[in-house]
Amino acid sequence: MEFVRELIKDNSHFIKYSLIGVVGVTLDMVLFVFLTQWMLWPYLIANAVSVSLGITNNFFFNAYFNFKTTDKMWRRYASFVAVGLFGLLLSSFLLVVFINIALFSQITAKALTIGLVAIAQYILNKNITFKRNADGQINNRNPGL
Repeated sequence: MEFVRELIKDNSHFIKYSLIGVVGVTLDMVLFVFLTQWMLWPYLIANAVSVSLGITNNFFFNAYFNFKTTDKMWRRYASFVAVGLFGLLLSSFLLVVFINIALFSQITAKALTIGLVAIAQYILNKNITFKRNADGQINNRNPGL
């Protein structure tokens, strides 16, 4: 049991990031399905809208509940959005490949894309957006930009 506690403690940010990601993915997927299947929006436009909602949701949950950052929120948000936009471009590219070349359904393609993009975004956000100081701490002393 001690091993499990240590494993959770050592990976708490990743676990929280993953749980927050599930919420964001759920919002992303539900909105994507609604927009493509009910509203009949083109899948790339629906993807841009649904991914944007997921990005914003995940930033605020990660900033306030996971990494507990209060410094440089606008810069961190800009960084998170930049990583998210990279994810949007990657997911759009993958959707085109999966739908038009591999001939997957839109829903299957979106599900596959979410997993691949989530891994890339975690690595980038961990090392850029929520980067820690040399002493392993996040600087929360200056709540401004």
